[in-house]
Amino acid sequence: MKILYVAELVGKTGVYVIKKALDEVKKRYPWDFLIVNADGATGGNGLGRSHAAYIQKLGANVITLGECCFYKKDLTENMDKAPFVLRPENLNPDAPGIGAKVFKLSSPQGKNDKIAVAVLLGQNGFTRLHANSPFALLPSLLEKLKKQTSYIIVDFHAQASAEKKTLFFAADGFCSAVIGSHTRVQTADETIMTGGTAVISDAGRTGSQLSVGGCEINSRVKEYLTGIPDWTKDTWDALELQGVYLNIGKDGKARSIERVRHKVEQD
Repeated sequence: MKILYVAELVGKTGVYVIKKALDEVKKRYPWDFLIVNADGATGGNGLGRSHAAYIQKLGANVITLGECCFYKKDLTENMDKAPFVLRPENLNPDAPGIGAKVFKLSSPQGKNDKIAVAVLLGQNGFTRLHANSPFALLPSLLEKLKKQTSYIIVDFHAQASAEKKTLFFAADGFCSAVIGSHTRVQTADETIMTGGTAVISDAGRTGSQLSVGGCEINSRVKEYLTGIPDWTKDTWDALELQGVYLNIGKDGKARSIERVRHKVEQD
């Protein structure tokens, strides 16, 4: 199975880039399943209901979120009605939405496959949303998903690279891939571990690359000077879709992982 993971969309720019780039990207990276991280798609932090529906309409099979999953009230109140949107699994059980799901796929040959996607949130560095230990949940989560499919992808939304690396070792051999997200900077450490699990510390971001995490530069500088956050200003310089392309064998082991960088010219 071939899977494209589109790294975190940031603001209107990120949504524009994925809209414009997907057709061209698919020519080079034909996928069976499309995962889109949209934790910063609406206003640079969080995902609104309209953007969620639009990203699904563009072709996303599943949308993953991280620590900003409940930042937009209109989606939070309707998350149970959007099963294609996943928030972190290791939150309080009373939290709205779901954090893991098995999706059914029909191939052109008529063969039915299943693929599982799960989201876990790290515990280091997040102050507004507190998660339970991803390490404590991981074994039972993967065991449950393994009973339904050998294709299992985990989006690990975490701040600290050490926490990500440690989870890679804990997950190796028990899932197809663990894709790091949140820092919005694509790392060059993609690899297939000894147990057959593909990993990367961060898949990057989709949107402006001449920016601070996809956000307008001067607003980020001003925040450090004043302490007042401002995520409202979009920037449109050096547009790029980033992510990773996975090829997973029938046994659930990764055959390859490739970083994706596709430049986009603004109309």
